[in-house]
Amino acid sequence: MTVRQFHSSMPSYRPTPLIELPELAAELGVGAVLVKDESDRLGLPAFKILGASWAVNCALSRRGGFDTPATDLPELRERVSNAAITLVTATDGNHGRAVARMAQLLGLAARVYVPAGTTAKTLKAIANEGAQVVQTDLRYDDVVRAAASSTTNRPADILIQDTAWPGYEEIPQWIVDGYSTMFDEIDTQLSDRAPQLIAVPTGVGSLLQAALQHYPSTGSGRRPSMKPASWPFDQLRAHTRSPAVLAVEPVTAACVTESLAAGKPISVDTSRFTSMAGLNCGTVSTIAWPAIRDTLAAAVVVTDDQAQAAMQRLHELGVPAGPSAAASLAGVREALGDTSQREALATRADSIVVLISTEGAV
Repeated sequence: MTVRQFHSSMPSYRPTPLIELPELAAELGVGAVLVKDESDRLGLPAFKILGASWAVNCALSRRGGFDTPATDLPELRERVSNAAITLVTATDGNHGRAVARMAQLLGLAARVYVPAGTTAKTLKAIANEGAQVVQTDLRYDDVVRAAASSTTNRPADILIQDTAWPGYEEIPQWIVDGYSTMFDEIDTQLSDRAPQLIAVPTGVGSLLQAALQHYPSTGSGRRPSMKPASWPFDQLRAHTRSPAVLAVEPVTAACVTESLAAGKPISVDTSRFTSMAGLNCGTVSTIAWPAIRDTLAAAVVVTDDQAQAAMQRLHELGVPAGPSAAASLAGVREALGDTSQREALATRADSIVVLISTEGAV
């Protein structure tokens, strides 16, 4: 059984569109630009349900004493029938709503913790999935710790969190594995075409880890050096990976870029506002870090203004991207805007570029 087979058993499953935009290809000077549009994924406006659903399947199956995950959603429902279980998570929006949706589909309870500044619309969307929403005055990283602490000595609670730390790594890995469906779909949709560059909006690094797991490394890279606002365009691993994977972060929450510069995972202050709320994460997931450190081609940071401009352009072209999703286009614009950086990424006039558009417009 594959992860995608499980997802195909869920209500409203269909591969999300991979939209070719020749206008962007002309603007960027490449052969083709395709946008993986995750604005309607299994009835929710973001890709997060892919990871949440698979992790919930694996966690609940393990809790129930089963050796393997359920093959489909009806089997999982049968496994948890009459179970008194609460799914718990912290979120800035889409992940929490996805966990709450899984609880609703399975007849379970959900408790979702949210950081300060969460919009009323987001709170309502999570609550409408049937979850208990716990509002806090904390930053995202602290909300994650609060959610985890809340499950202590509560055996009916299961934490479904999309970032890992020492001692909590199995469920986050299952979430990463769940994202593989997106990249399997991209392979099918591209048919015999091979992309040269994949741009991934990056928060804690889980989706980035999924991309790095999916696209094979073909050699060992050199140690990079840091350049302002990007990493590492002067000693890039562009020729050691096919395609090159580009991480894109807000300048206000660049935990991946700063960790690469430091050569080790570090936390960054995320108290400054960013419209890219889904990427406003201050600490890299521990299970994502080794792949990021060893095989990521490059990372770039973008401002809210750059993300806003990219979002407007995508809307003009019919892609309903939100600010976090539009970061992929903003990052590619930034990365390819300099001749040396373009050459370092081995991006040519005939290159195929894939932008991951992670969420719909809010």
